[in-house]
Amino acid sequence: MTTERIALFIDGSNLYATAKALAFEVDYRRLLKEFSGRGRLIRAFYYTAILEDQEFSSLRPLVDWLDYNGYRVVTKPAKEFIDATGRRKLKGNMDLELAIDALELASHIDRAVIFSGDGDFRTLVEALQRRGVCVTIVSTLVSQPPMVADELRRQCDEFIDLSTLVSKLGRENYDRPERRAGEERRASVQPASPAL
Repeated sequence: MTTERIALFIDGSNLYATAKALAFEVDYRRLLKEFSGRGRLIRAFYYTAILEDQEFSSLRPLVDWLDYNGYRVVTKPAKEFIDATGRRKLKGNMDLELAIDALELASHIDRAVIFSGDGDFRTLVEALQRRGVCVTIVSTLVSQPPMVADELRRQCDEFIDLSTLVSKLGRENYDRPERRAGEERRASVQPASPAL
C-alpha cells in the first residue's frame, strides 16, 4: 500500500447528479474502502446543502450515516427562490467551503481527490498544485452532456471517469425506482441513500 496521504472532497449534489447520469447509486461505504486502499486516507469530506424548513428531508439519513461512518460532513441551509420564469429553485452552493477546507489541509496531504466536475474548481486545483499537492478529479465524460468541465480536466493531475468505478462504488442490487411527478425538482439537491 502506498503511503501517499489522501483527502477526499465530495461535492454531494455534483456526485449525485453524475452518478444519476450514469444510472447507478453510490455506496459510500465502498467509496471509503476504495480510496482508503489507494493510500493513507487523512480525511473524507462530504458537502451538501439541506432544506431546513422541511419536516423531513430524504437527505438527513444519508448525512447522519456519513457523519457516523468516517466522513466529515459539512452542511448549510439551502435557499429556495423563484427564478425569472416563476419556477421555484433551490440554491445551496458549497464551493467556498470545499475550497477553504482543501487549502487548509494542503500542507498535510499529498493528494486531493475532488468529486466534482464543476469548472469553478479549476482555480482551487491550480492553488493546490502550487502547494505541491497532486489533484485527482472524479467525474464523467461518458454522459451526454459530459459532467466535467474541460478546463478542470485539463488542470488536474489525474482524471478518473466515475463510469470506470461503477463496479467498485455502486450499490449492489440497485433498481432505480420510478420518480413521481413532484420529486424531480428535489432530486437535484438530494444524493442517494447510503448502502447500510
